[in-house]
This record gives sequence, structure tokens and C-alpha cells, in this order.
Amino acid sequence: MKPKPKMWRLLAVLLALATFAVACGGSDDAAGGSDDGELTPVTLQLQWVPQSQFAGYFAARDLGFYEDVGLDVTIVDGGLDIVPATVLDSGASDFAISWVPRGLVPREEGLNITNIAQVFQRSGTLQVSFADSGIDSVDDLAGTNVGNWGFGNEFELVAGLRKNGIDPASDVTMVGQDFNMTALINGDIDTAQAMIYNEYAMVLETVNADTGELYQPEDFNIIDWNDVGTAMLQDAIWADADRLDDDEAYREMAVKFVEGSLRGWIHCRDNPQDCVEAILAAEPPFGGPGHQAWMMNEINPLVWPSPQGVGVMDPVLWQQTVDIATAEGILTSAPTDGAFRTDIVKEAIANLEADGVDVNGNDFVKGTVEVTEGGN
Repeated sequence: MKPKPKMWRLLAVLLALATFAVACGGSDDAAGGSDDGELTPVTLQLQWVPQSQFAGYFAARDLGFYEDVGLDVTIVDGGLDIVPATVLDSGASDFAISWVPRGLVPREEGLNITNIAQVFQRSGTLQVSFADSGIDSVDDLAGTNVGNWGFGNEFELVAGLRKNGIDPASDVTMVGQDFNMTALINGDIDTAQAMIYNEYAMVLETVNADTGELYQPEDFNIIDWNDVGTAMLQDAIWADADRLDDDEAYREMAVKFVEGSLRGWIHCRDNPQDCVEAILAAEPPFGGPGHQAWMMNEINPLVWPSPQGVGVMDPVLWQQTVDIATAEGILTSAPTDGAFRTDIVKEAIANLEADGVDVNGNDFVKGTVEVTEGGN
């Protein structure tokens, strides 16, 4: 499926109106802050609803990291009908969280936004099948029913098929999939799309009717697009490029926001349960405590280690993302200069390092969590 170019523009006005009441941080006064020590209001638009995917931002808000740098941050939920890039460009939010392709497509269409911090260093997208399906690799997908969500989530899958000589239009049957694993468990599809931190957990949290026990990892085969070489960059912090160029106060706000956000992600690395609690306190949280604990445990390895510094763009993965996006017609051409910038995140990192904070996490070791039925 290809993105529909006009959709981004049609949604922009509606999204701006829908979020304006709560997203009041986009004014010039807000960007300038206050001379009397008051906190500067800032609005962050999420790509989805509160879950551990965004734990660093909730932790930064709830633990006072944003307040420490002079910001009062309001976090606005996302959803299927929310395009963070259009909300950001409309002025209804100051910053937005979006996967890189979902930011680059509207940018190509004229929304002047820029990636200022690439928080996720790895993709979390998988294809999952039952172990007895015989689907052990991408080559084995030929002739099967391949579940996927569409909405741009299928780009890594399609690129992976083509890389292995499989035509997505004729060599497989692409099947629209809900954002759950029901179709796989019921046998309606041979392989299902899953985020390692979300839908993959859903199958492990499900009781196997044949055994009466929870499914186990050995019951499934996984195709990881990081291993295939078609992974694309995902969650990043995006800012308004025009405001960064024209408003020094906004640029200063951006440095502070990135600094507070990265401190939140560093805290999640070192204190994951604190961040799970921050998400469970959100309204409404997505999934129960067991599910959020799994999610946090799988999100951390997407961020850590960050050898160049957390949030700093990996140019190799950027180019891989761009190459796939252009080859698959997601973008008509490579992004113009300014699609991402590293000056803001590097300034934020310098501030953190001056405080003795570990911004690389080279010694990070993934933890273990107990899988619970239904994620409860």
C-alpha cells in the first residue's frame, strides 16, 4: 500500500482544530518563555496512546526532568486518525513523536518539519508465525497469507520481500490485519505483523488451547527486519523547521525539551519499573502492568546502547531508511537537506554529560520480565 498524498493535507486542518484546545504551547509567547522564573508551556503530540513506547516522555514529565530545565510539558495522545507531522506543522503542538517514514512523507509534500532526535536506534517490527508453519525465513513467505496493518506499517515487510526476490503483488497474499494477533492464532493468516514490544507479547500472553498454558517463544518463528536489512528508523522527536530557523527562543526550547526527554529515557534504562508506573498512571494506559513491563523491557534495547549518544542519528540507518523509502515509492526522491539535524541533540547531550550522565549505555543489558496472562 502506498500513502495517499492528499490525505496528509486534508487531515491537517481537522487535526489542528481537534487538538488546539489542549495544544496551546505553539504560540510565540510560549516559545519565548518567561523572565520571572515561570515554566514555559510545551505541547508534545504522540503517535499513539500512552504506553511504554513513550515512557521516556512520561517519566520526564512526572519525575520533574522537564521542570528542571524550565518546561511545563503537556503530552497529547495520538491515534489512528492523528498524523503527528500535520499537528506539528499546523502549530497545534511544539514537538511530535513519529516514525521516520511517517515524518518524511508529509515533509516531502510541503510540511517543513525536521527530525531533531532519533531516539529509537533500531526497528521493533517483526513477522511472526507458528513454529510448525515452515516459515523460517523471508524466502518461506512465498505462497503464504501474510498479515500486515497497512497505514505505512508494511514498508519494511514489502522491502524485505522484494530484497529476496518475492513480488508482494503476486507471490504472496497480503491480508489486512487488525492491531492484534487474533488472525494468526485462529489460523486465518500464516504470518502476522507484530511489534516486538506489543503484539508479540500478545501471543505470549494468550493461553494455548491445546496445552492450557501460555504460549511460549519456542512456539513461534520470528523474522526480524533488522536482521534482514530492511529495517527503517522509527520513533524520533520532530520539530518545526521554520520556527527553529526564525525563533531563537524556540530553538532554546528544543534543546531543553530534548535534554529533558533524553534524561527520561536514561532513567527508563536504569529504572524501568519507574517508567512502567509512569505509564500506568496515564489516562488511559494501554494494557495492564504485565504488558507494560514487557513493553518497557523490549523498548529499552531499541534505544540502548547508543554508541554515538542517545538521540544522535546513525547515518547508515538513515540512508537505509531513505533507500527503502525511495525504492518502494514511499518517497518520490531522497529528502532535501534539513530532514534531520544533530546540533540540537548534541547540545542537549553535552549538557547531560556535563552533569555526569551516561548518554551511551554501552554496558546496557536487557532485563527479564514475567509474562502474564492477558498482560495483567
